Amino acid sequence: MYAMSVSDYTETEGLPKADRKPYKPWSYDAASAKLYIPRLVGGQGRWFAAALSDDKGKALSRLAVFAERPQHKRWELVSVVDLDGQALPDVALDRVGYATAVAADGNKQLAAGADLLRAAVLDNFATGGTNTGTKVFAPTKASKQQVKVHDKASTRYGDQGTTVFAGAANRHKDTYALKTTDGGALILFSHTHTQTDAVAHSGLQINPGKDDRAWLHDVPRTSITYTFVCNDAATVPAKAEPSRLIGYTCARTDASGPPVASWQSDRV
Repeated sequence: MYAMSVSDYTETEGLPKADRKPYKPWSYDAASAKLYIPRLVGGQGRWFAAALSDDKGKALSRLAVFAERPQHKRWELVSVVDLDGQALPDVALDRVGYATAVAADGNKQLAAGADLLRAAVLDNFATGGTNTGTKVFAPTKASKQQVKVHDKASTRYGDQGTTVFAGAANRHKDTYALKTTDGGALILFSHTHTQTDAVAHSGLQINPGKDDRAWLHDVPRTSITYTFVCNDAATVPAKAEPSRLIGYTCARTDASGPPVASWQSDRV
């Protein structure tokens, strides 16, 4: 995704040259790629999904979506999700090998749509899944990791600060869904969330880390709001059962917050 790629460049440019890691373009083994090309009707945008391996002979490690962008006259990588060892569902293929694209929202044949999945993911970060996250999703490595991010962050400052997660305006509203052999679907979507760290009282400050330098310029803050853009992939059943989050990938795309007054010196 473009926003995530730009954020990597921004973060790297903020580091002193001595701290910058050599740029390594992401590549994949085309020969072992597993392609899911949907048969589309007139008027639908053209896209396909690909399960990819970083190196020849290794297990599939990423799920990507490529979409045609007529305004740019090219195909673009619009989503990529790290599978982190999770198995892909069996995508339904017709007799000549085409997949079937299905509606990701408003689809009465599915137990959940992309909007509900997105809300559940945001709830995993915001509450640890208390409201909808653990109801919409069965426990998986990916969903447990999101809950862990919430639990760890919410206690890391003790009584000296707080961390709060929240949903944010999502510019990346494209969703992609493929029918699976069990009648359900593999749905790929994106979400945006913020993480706000704040001191508990005046006299304290948060010192940005080196990876924050591009946005915060080593200036101590009383609070910092980080913005993350993320890609998510979930399998959704046809009947009223929990869905499974099989992977997600996030990148920090912004950070901001008010500087402390020059007299404040204690640190969080």
